[in-house]
Amino acid sequence: MRLEDREAIRDVIGAYAHAIDRRRWDMMEQLFHIEATFGFGEISGSWKDFVASARAIIDPCLATQHQLGQVQFAFAEGPGGEVLCHTETYMTAVHTVPAGYPETDVFPDRSRIYSAVIAGRYVDRFECIRGDWRIMHREGLYDWREFREVDGVDLSQMPAGSCGYHDDRDPSFPVVERWRG
Repeated sequence: MRLEDREAIRDVIGAYAHAIDRRRWDMMEQLFHIEATFGFGEISGSWKDFVASARAIIDPCLATQHQLGQVQFAFAEGPGGEVLCHTETYMTAVHTVPAGYPETDVFPDRSRIYSAVIAGRYVDRFECIRGDWRIMHREGLYDWREFREVDGVDLSQMPAGSCGYHDDRDPSFPVVERWRG
């Protein structure tokens, strides 16, 4: 399709990573069609169900950062003549997990701060409805994960913002304002 379509889709993929990392959960409704579905690991259902589960997993983390890699695009025509795009996006996510982390089925509580590194892929089906590309279905796949010990972390000695801001103090706020609900 057009270069503009690819860039619109790439913007949604990037905005999703930003929303997770900055805890801007209100942005999600701009990224998914209302009837969209999502599956990742043991979680599957509506995108709203996934966001609720993701909040429980991500919010207790001290910091998260998703790095996005290559994106493969496959445009197609849907059964009703609509334009679809299937994508596969590689990602690596690092989560700084605190001592006493509550979601032990996701990240074990190790009684100290550590990093959980996850590598995987997002396999998406995008649909363009009324000129608006959004995710209709996302399947998250784990390729590998590992836990890395972090020695000698004293959060009181770290500069302000070193774990990222999860509110309007973050300097990226004006850049992504268009995605907010």
